[in-house]
This record gives sequence, C-alpha cells and structure tokens, in this order.
Amino acid sequence: MNIEVKAAVQTWANSLSDLVPVLKGIDTTTKMSDIRDAYAKMLGQNQPPAGVRFEAIDMGGMPATLVTPDELKTDAVLMYIHGGAYIVGRPDGYHGIGGNYAKMLGARVYMPDYRLAPEHQFPAPIDDTLRAYEWLLEQNIAASKIAFAGESAGGAMVVSVMVAAKSKGLPLPAVGSSISPWANLEHTGASMSNREGLDPLNSKPVLDILARAFLGDTLANHPLASPVFADVTGLPPILVQIGENELMLSDAMRLANHLAENRVRVNLEVWPGMFHAWHFYAGMLAEGQQALESSVRFIEAGLTEANR
Repeated sequence: MNIEVKAAVQTWANSLSDLVPVLKGIDTTTKMSDIRDAYAKMLGQNQPPAGVRFEAIDMGGMPATLVTPDELKTDAVLMYIHGGAYIVGRPDGYHGIGGNYAKMLGARVYMPDYRLAPEHQFPAPIDDTLRAYEWLLEQNIAASKIAFAGESAGGAMVVSVMVAAKSKGLPLPAVGSSISPWANLEHTGASMSNREGLDPLNSKPVLDILARAFLGDTLANHPLASPVFADVTGLPPILVQIGENELMLSDAMRLANHLAENRVRVNLEVWPGMFHAWHFYAGMLAEGQQALESSVRFIEAGLTEANR
C-alpha cells in the first residue's frame, strides 16, 4: 500500500472515530447527522470518472441516486447497495464507485438511500433496499436485466435482499457482486482474531458495538442480518471479493462456501494484502482497479447468461 493510499485509509478510519462514543451514550453532544455528513464528505473525495452524470430520484418512496454514463451500452441496470455498518453512508458519498461501475458497464446504476440505524434498526435497511428492487421491477425492467453490487453491509445485502426477494416470491436478479461482505454479525471467523491489528479500518470490539446498534434486540444469527445462516438455494451467480488483511476474511469465505454448498454458482476472490473495500481507491491503487474490472466482468457474464 503506497503512502497516498495509507493516508486515504487513515482518513477513512478517522471519519468514524466519533461513532462509538455516540452509540454508547458517552458523547451526548456530537450529532449522528454530523458524523454522517463527515463520512459522506470523506468518501466523496473518491471522485467519479468523467463521462457520468448523477440525478436524485425516487424509487417507490425511497430517495436514491441514478448514475447514467454518457455512453450507454446496455439496457441492463445495476443496483449498488452502499455499506457503512447500516449506520452511516448515503449515495452522495459513493459517486466514485457508482460512477466507475456506470462507466465500465455502460449501464445505469441505481443507489438507494435506505434508512439507517440506530434510528431505524434491523430490518429497515433490508426492507428499504428490497422496496427499491421492487420498484425497478415495477418500471418494467426484467429481473434478468438487473444486477446487484455492494460493499461491507451492502455486500451482505447483495445476498440478503435476494433472499428476501425469494421469500416474497419475486423474480431474482441475474447476478450479484459482493465486496468485503459483513456476512456474519456473530463475528466468529478466525480472522476476527488473527487479523486484528492488520485491518486498518476495523476491530472486533468496534464491530460488535456497530452490529448491536443495527440489530437492536435481534439475534446476530438472524438469516437476513447474517447471510451465512440464510437459505440461499436458488440464488443467481454471486462473486465474493475480500481483502486478505480484513477481519471479515473468514466469514466472507464462509459465505462463499455456504453459497457453494447450496448449489449457488459462486466465485471467491481473496486479494493478498488488501484492506476493506479497497475498490474505492481504484484511481490510486492498481489492485482496486483490477478488482473493479473483475467485478464488472463477472456482472457482464451473469447478465449475458441470464438473457440467452
């Protein structure tokens, strides 16, 4: 990791430093809205490529952002589900990765602005994102023309929202790309211990606090909160990408195994030395660009196969 990337990742970590004291009630003066604003501003430093435009839209009552490339190559669309531990994050902080996907796919990208915990705990973010998917279907976009992608909590929701859609009897999207998924809120994977100190963004004690703020009274093994426990049979092809330095490594691998054992076509990519959602830094990190390109290839292949 070069100096520029290290500094950017440290800035990312710093943007979350006020979150735990607020969630624990130690800091009663800092507003959650201020933390969210700072987080969006920080991620917003990852600029989109030229040749894409952004528009605020409504997805069936849900605020969202539509990213449209100047060169539209397909009528297929991508729904990008942002991360942020279900507590922070909103589309205006994701113009960089959303714009990259739009330009590389030559496709429209929809980014729903789902409700956040602790004000709106489980299952509100999943319910909202499922509603956004339903809205896409209501626009007469065939499920076979829809792909999902997301990182961290959004990476878990790539799977969880598919599971929720299946339970509701909805047609499933063509393909999913899950980046650094927060797939097991029990945090039982070996990497939660042996990667502590190597992961520049996460620590298990903090992840435990964030998970409980999202879950409320819900058990951490609820299948829609932790897709490693979900009934994933019948899901479309899914790519799981995880950095080898991540605390979430073992549980992401468990997710990939769980998908495979339930006859879901899955590709698992473990990137040596990489940190959480390194794709954000594609403009300054070769591995970030390469991982994005791999994700795009997988999505394109899945869309092609679904529309044969």
